[in-house]
Amino acid sequence: MWKDILCVGMGGAVGSILRFITSRLAARYVSAGWLFAGTFAVNMAGCFLIGLFAGWMLAHEPENRTLRLLLIVGFCGGYTTFSTFALENLRLLETNQWGLFVSYTLASVAFGLLAVWGGMKLVG
Repeated sequence: MWKDILCVGMGGAVGSILRFITSRLAARYVSAGWLFAGTFAVNMAGCFLIGLFAGWMLAHEPENRTLRLLLIVGFCGGYTTFSTFALENLRLLETNQWGLFVSYTLASVAFGLLAVWGGMKLVG
């Protein structure tokens, strides 16, 4: 049990730090007019990474619980930002920015699915 907790915690810590760095870099290099660039970049990268990790593990380490806890549950759980995504969408709804809400939501879901699929295909 403690080993599992440590694996999730270590992966989550690294994922959270990289989320912060990725978000800041995306916000710096993408137009300031699109305030959600950091969250979008992190979520798309996270979707791709979880696809890579899951695809590789299914092919090479299907029974490796420790690696799954470290990379998928810990790292990807710490790296992606669904709660931030939900909060940003709520703010868009509260400010009646329906077009941006629909665009951001659809792009996040569609490109997220494509990123997971692409990650899995790359290693499969």
